[in-house]
This record gives sequence, C-alpha cells and structure tokens, in this order.
Amino acid sequence: MKTENENKANTPTENTDSRRRFLKFGLLAGGGALALSGVTKLLGETADESGEKVKVLTTDGKLIEVDSSQVKKASGADWAVSNVREGIPGKKFVRVIDLARCENKRACVEGCQKKHNLIAPNEFIKVKKMQEVELESPYWFPQMCYHCDNPPCTKVCPVDATFKRSDGLVEVDASRCIGCKFCMAACPYSARTFNFGNPKQTEYFEKHKNDAGRCKSSDPSVVGTVSKCDGCPDELAQGKLPACVKKCPNGVIFYGDENEDTVTNGQEVFQLTAMLTERAAYQKFDNLGTKPRVYYLPPDKRLFPFEEAKEKRNTEE
Repeated sequence: MKTENENKANTPTENTDSRRRFLKFGLLAGGGALALSGVTKLLGETADESGEKVKVLTTDGKLIEVDSSQVKKASGADWAVSNVREGIPGKKFVRVIDLARCENKRACVEGCQKKHNLIAPNEFIKVKKMQEVELESPYWFPQMCYHCDNPPCTKVCPVDATFKRSDGLVEVDASRCIGCKFCMAACPYSARTFNFGNPKQTEYFEKHKNDAGRCKSSDPSVVGTVSKCDGCPDELAQGKLPACVKKCPNGVIFYGDENEDTVTNGQEVFQLTAMLTERAAYQKFDNLGTKPRVYYLPPDKRLFPFEEAKEKRNTEE
C-alpha cells in the first residue's frame, strides 16, 4: 500500500523538477536523439563530436550534458520508419485533450496540414463547436482519428491497406489503398478523408513529397486514396511529439505512452492515470466498443471565454 506522500507525489498537481526534466529531455531533446522510453541513457562509443549538446538522464538520476554524438539511440529511435506496419517496440501511445484550454486557435490544424502536405478541404483535425444544452456555454472540440484498439475500419478493408500497429497507432498504407471508401463508411468518428485529386493539392504534394520533415508512413496526398491522422509516426520514432501537440499555443493536446503512465504537451508533464481520474476523463462514443485511444477532459474551469471564430484554412505556400 502506498503512503500518503507517495500518493501525493503521483498526482498531476505535484510534478517534480526531475520528472519534468526527464520527459522534456527524454522525449524532446537533441532533435530526437533520445527516445520516449529512455529512463536511462547509455553513452555510445567515442565518435567525432558534433558540437551539439544534449541533456541526458543517467542511471543514477543525474542530469548531465554531453555531445550528441555520444548518445546511443534507444530502440524507439532505431525503429525503421520505412516499415509502416511495425509498431515502435514497447510503446502504447495515447492522447489526452483538455477542452478547458481550447479557444480554437487552429494552430494544431495548421501544423498538421503543413506536416502532411494537406490543403483544405482535406483536414485530419477538425475543431467543432459543441453545446450540451441551450443554457450552457458552448465550447470547442478538437477531433481527429482516435486510433481505436478495436477499429472497425481495419475489419472492412478488402486489401489490408489499413491496419492496427502494436504501439496503438492505426495507419493507412497508401500503396495498397484502392479507394473503395469502405473504411470511411465504417468509421463512426468520420476521421478519414478521400483525396479526389484537387489540382492544387496534387501540385502541392509533388512539390513537397521529398521534404525531410514529411510523414513517410502513408503518403496522405496520393490521389484516389483514403487518409487520416497517422499520429506522426516519424516524429514518435525519434522521440519527438506530433505536429499538433507542438503547435498548440495553449497546451490543449497531451501525448504520451500508456506503458509509462506519463503524458506531456511539451511544457507540462502529468501522470496519465491520475489526470484521467481526477479530471473525470471520457472517450467519445466509447459505448460502441471501439476502445478509442484519445481521452477528453471536460471543459470545466475554462481558461478562455467562448468566442465565435472564423475558420482559417491553410493555402499553398
């Protein structure tokens, strides 16, 4: 049985500096040199110094600064992004969305659009106006693919183009997709889009298809195929956060590993189970048995008053 002090230390309101430093540097440091799981980091063999310094957490809990060439990458960073069907070993990714923080800045949408070479009306993230009852104030509700543990979309695909990975992500292999749209019909969250071949979209994709920072998992701009939020697997493989998380100015979206029981929005770190319990988290349409891997925190004690917002849509750069 845990003591009172142990329980207190594991609550979202009691984030220690060491825990914050671990996730900040373990998940985000040095351009992805450290993977999300790395509680301990091993220094690799001597190599030519790059001049770039990164902070690592040693096995005895000390935070030290070393040259990036000396850091041995963890298994997640070694994962081959080119093999879209492999999950990152030992990971179980989860997302938490704090509705009290969202004011529809659409930065998450714009970040996702740029990352995946998307042009409206194709969008992987949709921010919707929600209102439970007439006398209650409305609120903003970001929605994307929920990467369900029991995804109906994968069961109806006739060519095995969409599939569930071991790390929790549901992906689409555009090289196999025949555009039948069965998965779109099966998804109760309307999370998928179809590329009909918008000329500007096609032109934009051709211009940026070899960009180093582009997600390589599903080539979402291929004409005649279905696409959706893929969770930015190339970023996760390098121990980085997805584009939507990094771009949100209010820290609305938290991302992490269920196996580590920790989530972050890039600035704050919380224990996942404590956050979900204390904030009365819920899942959208969980009664359908889809087992979504995205949780919502109710919009109580909002940081911003609700204001109608004119939707912005990114255009070709």
